[in-house]
Amino acid sequence: MKWSKTFIQTLRENPQDAEIDSHKLLVRAGICRKTASGLFTFMPLGMRTLRKIEQIVREEMDAAGALEILMPALQPAELWQKTGRWDTMGANMFRLRDRAEHQMAMGPTAEEEVTDLMTGALSSYRQLPVTVYQIQTKFRDETRPRFGLMRSKEFIMKDAYSFDVDAEGADRSYWTMYRAYERIFARCGLKATPVQADGGDMGDSMTHEFHALADAGEDGIACCPECGYAANLERAERRFEASVDPDCEMYSEVHTPGAKTIEQVSAFMGVPGAAFVKSLIYAVDGKPVMVCVPGDRDVNDVKLKRFLGATKVELAGYDMVLAASGANAGSVGPVKPADAALRIVADVSLRGAKGRIVGANKDDYHLKNVDFARDVAIADSDFADLIVCGAGDACPKCGRKMELKRGIEVGQVFKLGTKYTKAFNTVYKTETAEEKLCIMGCYGVGVTRTLQAVIEQSHDKDGIIWPASISPYQVVIDLLDPDDAAVAKVADDLEAQLEAQGVDVIVDDRADRPGVKFKDADLIGFTVRAVVGKKGLEKGGVEVKRRSEDKSQMKVVPPSEAAAAIVAALA
Repeated sequence: MKWSKTFIQTLRENPQDAEIDSHKLLVRAGICRKTASGLFTFMPLGMRTLRKIEQIVREEMDAAGALEILMPALQPAELWQKTGRWDTMGANMFRLRDRAEHQMAMGPTAEEEVTDLMTGALSSYRQLPVTVYQIQTKFRDETRPRFGLMRSKEFIMKDAYSFDVDAEGADRSYWTMYRAYERIFARCGLKATPVQADGGDMGDSMTHEFHALADAGEDGIACCPECGYAANLERAERRFEASVDPDCEMYSEVHTPGAKTIEQVSAFMGVPGAAFVKSLIYAVDGKPVMVCVPGDRDVNDVKLKRFLGATKVELAGYDMVLAASGANAGSVGPVKPADAALRIVADVSLRGAKGRIVGANKDDYHLKNVDFARDVAIADSDFADLIVCGAGDACPKCGRKMELKRGIEVGQVFKLGTKYTKAFNTVYKTETAEEKLCIMGCYGVGVTRTLQAVIEQSHDKDGIIWPASISPYQVVIDLLDPDDAAVAKVADDLEAQLEAQGVDVIVDDRADRPGVKFKDADLIGFTVRAVVGKKGLEKGGVEVKRRSEDKSQMKVVPPSEAAAAIVAALA
């Protein structure tokens, strides 16, 4: 392919709305162009990389025994209403009505749709197990689209769904997909770390996310450098010991005028935040619950929701806080709240806590010397791991100190159980003609997000550094003297030799200065660059260099050996 015959537009300046390196490079290198907030057009170079990622995904899905299908992106509301997710998905779902006033949605995912499909297709245990997948555009009405393809309104995802006869079969399907994902990301040149995660609105608690670790990642990851434990902060656990505090005298009131936050009360009383207990009133499925955590830690809403088995958990409003505690936020505490029947739950580290400072349930007052066993009406079963893990917390597996890192989620595998098959009555008949529910799993790969995650992990000050497997063109031949017939023939012959070996090649035949060509080659990030010019040929031959190497590692080889040298560099 000749550069002059394709459509490549690079930019020298960063787009004004781009916040992270990979977003800047997506646009500058001519991979994507912004259409509107959260919407992008893939340019020819971007399409080549996108199709290569999709091909890798297809090959690994096919090798794992999954079967490709394609379902509509436009989905009827009644499918989502069967599972209740028409309501719980909230404003993230694009909704519309057709001309007959039927409610529809632009699919953000397809659990309901595929379960409905299989309900009509499955009848016998002989048809199971079966896994189907599709590569398709998805839609989510993000509140704040940002970071390019990382958080966009429209994106391409591979979603797969397994149906099994029992839990053992579902386990096999789960780990088959898990291993396929490891291969997919490795082949894409992405360092993706599997971490334990929360199933959220999807269903079962068994799930792993695959994260590309990067400073620009939106998700926090707790990692143990010793044993390899890794979990999303929504799910991350810690090893803990109950408080062993010395006995304290009876609690007493302290006037704390104007001090509402832990920081303010800490400064007022001259004691560290760890001496306090942070007490918050949450609306849990519409009912008040007090949640207590150490003053220097934050409540993990996901853990709280899971522990309480709730559908919706959010901080309570003014009226609920006042009715439950007798005070406004900032003076709430677990000792004798206004609502004597108020349920109180606390982080496990507060079991046995004594001598703590809490809100007095009286505006502008706190209590000191509170003993949780003596003074707080809390059931032993209402202590649980409820905080967000932090750096230095003990690993739940080995006890060593954990680190916090940032990750870009590029894939996730779920065990769904019967959440969806029960809603749709997706059953199969056993050998004895007994009807049983199918056991489901679902597995997603963000194809467009993977593309950008590779850039985020693999770039330098000059541009992208593509791995050979997904580079838009694996090799760029910079033809420095396109008007010299002899030099052009060397480039053409080299192009033909490489293409005969299945290598993607683009020849930069533009009548531009060498510096412009070199800058564009580095910006776009072709895996290998070969320079063919009159002066170079006179001095010894063709210059060959991997994009990831510096100039000192460049090789000069005779034209007859250039193809072999390039193939070796690609390997």
